[in-house]
Parts: sequence; structure tokens; C-alpha cells
Amino acid sequence: MESKRTQAGRSAATRAALIGAARPLFAEHGYAAVSTDQIARAAGVTRGALYHQFDGKEELFAAVFEQVEAELVAQLGAGIAAADPTDAVAMLRADIAGWLAACAEPEVHRIVLIEAPAALGWERWREIGRHYGVGLVEEAVQSLVDAGAVPPQPVRPLAHVLVGALEEAALYAARAEDRQAATEEVREALVALVTGLLVR
Repeated sequence: MESKRTQAGRSAATRAALIGAARPLFAEHGYAAVSTDQIARAAGVTRGALYHQFDGKEELFAAVFEQVEAELVAQLGAGIAAADPTDAVAMLRADIAGWLAACAEPEVHRIVLIEAPAALGWERWREIGRHYGVGLVEEAVQSLVDAGAVPPQPVRPLAHVLVGALEEAALYAARAEDRQAATEEVREALVALVTGLLVR
């Protein structure tokens, strides 16, 4: 029994090392430019150990993406929780501000918005996202509908429309010459968009 626990611990440590090594490589160089040999060397393990933990580079990238998404959702959730729960506009502003701030981080921008859809394909990218970012937006919209702040309507399609707007806003701001000014512009545009959904 002890040896099984030890083996499980070693396996978990190897998996964590591979994700930890792959994450900065994917963020700096992109999915296509990074080889499994590079990742294994950076993690201090053999290539065989990598394939023992993951079916291939795509599965390892998916694990990295999920890790970044989970951290992003926790960060956004904390920002929303700090806002006044009785003020729908304040909560929406907190969500938008947190999202734009997170996406200004090069690692988040590259892995979540650039590399993930290309490496995983749209369907899998969205499937994973539904458990994290898209799911968070769905929950937020559902809570607003339940509170009577937004008219009753199908939540999932609206959440996807809003996520599309959030992602495009982050990409626009990241590519602008004056990122600070562009971030302010898209923040106000997003606030105007989502507050337009609220019951008056």
C-alpha cells in the first residue's frame, strides 16, 4: 500500500513538473514551436515519462490551458465576490475589469486567446472553457436573470455572445499601440453592452 502511495506521489509530481515546464514554453514560443523533447528536458524527465503522463503534446497543452483557466476563474470570482451583490452594474464592471486585467498578462493572452483555439480546435477549446470562463459567465447571467435584473431568456447563447465580446475586446486592447487607452475604451464599450441587457 505504501509503495502505491509513493508511486502515485511520484506520478503526480512528474505531471506537475511537466505542466510547470510546458506552461512558460507555450506562453513564450507558442504551441507549434515547442517540442515534447524541449518540455521533457525543461521538466527534468524523460520523453517516455511525458508520454506516460499524457497521450501527447495536445493533451499536455490542454492540461496547461485548464490550469490557466482555473486560475483565471478564481481571480475573476474573487473580484466579483468583492463587489456589492445588490448592485448588478458594479458586479458586471468588476467582472469586465478583472477579465481585461487578466488578459493583459502575456501568459494568459497567449495561452487562452491565441494558442488554445489553434492547438485544441474550436470544439474542445469551448468544451474546456464551458467548465471555466464560459461557465462563469453563464452562472453570472443566470444569477442576474434569477434576480430579475435581466429579462428571462436562454442563458447559454447569451453567455457565448458575451464571452465573444469579452475575448474580442481583450484581443483589440492587446494589439493596440496605446494599450491603456484601448483597454479603457473597450471597458466602457463592454459596460455599455452588458448594462443594456438590464431591466430598466
